[in-house]
Amino acid sequence: MATILVTGGSGFIGRHFCSRALDQGWRVIVLTRHAEAATKRLPSGVELIESLSGLGSNLGIEVVVNLAGQPLAQGRWTEARKRQFIESRVDSTQQLFDFFSVRESKPKVVISGSAIGYYGPGEDPVDETAAGSEGFSHDLCRQWEASAAQFETLNCRVCYLRTGIVLGDEGALAKMLPAFKLALGGPMGSGKQWMSWIHIEDMVNLILHCINREELAGAVNATAPNPVTNQQFSKTLGAVLRRPAIFSMPASVVKLMFGEMGEELLLQGQSVLPKKLNDSEFEFKYADLNSALSQLLH
Repeated sequence: MATILVTGGSGFIGRHFCSRALDQGWRVIVLTRHAEAATKRLPSGVELIESLSGLGSNLGIEVVVNLAGQPLAQGRWTEARKRQFIESRVDSTQQLFDFFSVRESKPKVVISGSAIGYYGPGEDPVDETAAGSEGFSHDLCRQWEASAAQFETLNCRVCYLRTGIVLGDEGALAKMLPAFKLALGGPMGSGKQWMSWIHIEDMVNLILHCINREELAGAVNATAPNPVTNQQFSKTLGAVLRRPAIFSMPASVVKLMFGEMGEELLLQGQSVLPKKLNDSEFEFKYADLNSALSQLLH
């Protein structure tokens, strides 16, 4: 039985991934700082360690799935919080590399988190070949990917998942629902900013796809093939809930409430296309927004 080491395993994506990996017969080990809390969120078959020293020297780790990182959208970005975002991603990835660099057996594959914030704001569609534009989100993702890229020196195949808005029972959708259910939801700012999204089930499937397809390496856009504008997203969510979605939030209010976080994550967007996944014949179960929201909310 092959073994996967997961960081960030008790998070939104990690929790779903661990469950699916167990179902597929993998041995799943989760590195967590809070084993007691993680136990309550993860299936009983998952093994928990609170330090990399908990991995026996004779234990072979075939795959590392590195999803650890403090959530970006939980409040204003102070300088202290920005440092925490970097430490929880870049520093933790560095620790993984340092551990495996002196270990006799190396993982064959490293799947490491990143985000579509790498590309910066834009109106034109982008794929994995696009260069990023300056901004905190881009700089954070660039550093995170560079830290993971060191695994290539250990002859590991490395994929960076440039992840969009993941729709599921947690995350952005869960935060939007209360207002939309009360018919108080609507676009933010102009509503013209792009939202590149993905259903949680497709997100988990594409991680497994990246593990299994040897031709995949480097940046991989973890987004559905049909991005929408914020206005289209609001309209579709309202329609699925059978509620009007007409209460827009002016850009000035978003900036006042959320500062730099609101500007980069809520008022700016990217139209991101999953070219590498499409080229590798990945099949999206939920390729359009209406089907994704309908499955999640009905």
